[in-house]
Amino acid sequence: MRKAFTGLVTLLLLVLIGQFFLAASGAFDDTAPNDESFQPHRALGYGIILLAVVVTIVAAVARMPGRLIGMTGLVAGLALIQSVIRVLADAFGDAGQIVFGLHAVNGLVMVAVLGRIVRQARGLSRPAAPAQPVS
Repeated sequence: MRKAFTGLVTLLLLVLIGQFFLAASGAFDDTAPNDESFQPHRALGYGIILLAVVVTIVAAVARMPGRLIGMTGLVAGLALIQSVIRVLADAFGDAGQIVFGLHAVNGLVMVAVLGRIVRQARGLSRPAAPAQPVS
């Protein structure tokens, strides 16, 4: 089960990196209206929230250390905050661009936390090294 968790959290990290690609593609798309150009980014964002919740549940079922379960829950919470940041930015009108900058910063925090989770999960999913006999 720990290997499944490691695979899922690695997948989540790769999906999040793809999310940055979609954001950049939407930002530089001159052919579509602004709202349409970010539709793939927005849709994948909702999928990231769902996947982060699933990864948190798998971490608990796999009996990962409590700190690791908490960190995966943090990623799910940060994913939800992404939507809140967008709503707040829209509420501020033109000044919302400053608030919306937090959307990218929060995304980078998510990548950093996921990178740490992946490293720790890989270490926990490896079989223990055999003990060396004492001479």
